[in-house]
Amino acid sequence: MAPVALSSLLSLATIAVSIASAQQITGTFPPVPLASKHFQYPDTIPYQVDTDQGLIRGTQYGYNQCNSTTEGPNSLCQTSFFNSIDDFCLWAPAKPNSTVADWEGEMVAWCTKPGRGTRLIPQGALKGIQWIRTPAYISAVGFIDQTMIDLQSGDYGGELDPHGADLRGNPMGGLLFTTAFTNGWEQVIEWTNFMGGDAFCFKACDPANAHAADFCQHIFDRIGCAYNVPSNAQNGTFESCQGDNADYPGIYTSNGQVMTYTQPPESLGAISTMPYQPKVPASSSCTTYDSAKLYTALPTASGSTATGSGQSSLPTGSSGSGTGTGTGPTAQKTGTSNDAATIAISGLSLMGVVFSALFLS
Repeated sequence: MAPVALSSLLSLATIAVSIASAQQITGTFPPVPLASKHFQYPDTIPYQVDTDQGLIRGTQYGYNQCNSTTEGPNSLCQTSFFNSIDDFCLWAPAKPNSTVADWEGEMVAWCTKPGRGTRLIPQGALKGIQWIRTPAYISAVGFIDQTMIDLQSGDYGGELDPHGADLRGNPMGGLLFTTAFTNGWEQVIEWTNFMGGDAFCFKACDPANAHAADFCQHIFDRIGCAYNVPSNAQNGTFESCQGDNADYPGIYTSNGQVMTYTQPPESLGAISTMPYQPKVPASSSCTTYDSAKLYTALPTASGSTATGSGQSSLPTGSSGSGTGTGTGPTAQKTGTSNDAATIAISGLSLMGVVFSALFLS
């Protein structure tokens, strides 16, 4: 047998590495993206909606089949609800002093109403909210003591949505339901939620609207609430209003010409300037509330974050396996904001806003 040249061996090694990398990237994406999985609440929701094996980010952290046996400070429910100023949820970590970058794939539901198997936002955490109902979507923009929902103080966070670079969503398997658009429960297919900087914004788009994906655009994850959900939210004020539709995120008018903003890749550094200021749509018929009367069923802080261990509380009769072996943030993180994003689509960073000035205007 003739000797094999070193260069040939190196070429073969390169091919082998390329094949392995290709196989790994192929294993990034589920056969059915999260945004294409549709369920009826509560009848057809499985224990977990993200059940594909062998994907880079592991298996789903929590569960979607939630009930009275899972409700409380240890709940890992990943089914959220978004109905009104006194009945909505936010995505936040399951363990105290966590960051969005480390937990975006494993966030759990923190809600203002008991009875659905989730964690409850502690009394006093919410500092001000503007709830808006428009022809195309509902939204909440507000202020919060984020340490009371297990977010690290000073973390300016980032975006959660049902897509993600690997199409599994952030959080993976996270579902959202509402009664705001119809007479009954309806799954919201397009939504976006920014968390961090002691503030938040959450937009849920009407599934019946042909432009739901445009109004709830998820690709502008680095420019925050001011550009994705422009509002007149004020710290200390709780109000619910009717409003006009905002422009699609990333679309603006300059000198009479409609322009499209392109978000630069994270590799180019922090975004410090923008070519436009977002236009806040008109609102009307606003009703102002006393927060103490809005959230009468919320627990005190000592009953929430202080006891939140992040351990699974399983629904009675469930056949699921709890948290999913080896899928917690420390088990799979490699120093990046999202493993799948880094390996498969490096241009779609899931990191959030760096500058607080870009978060809320």
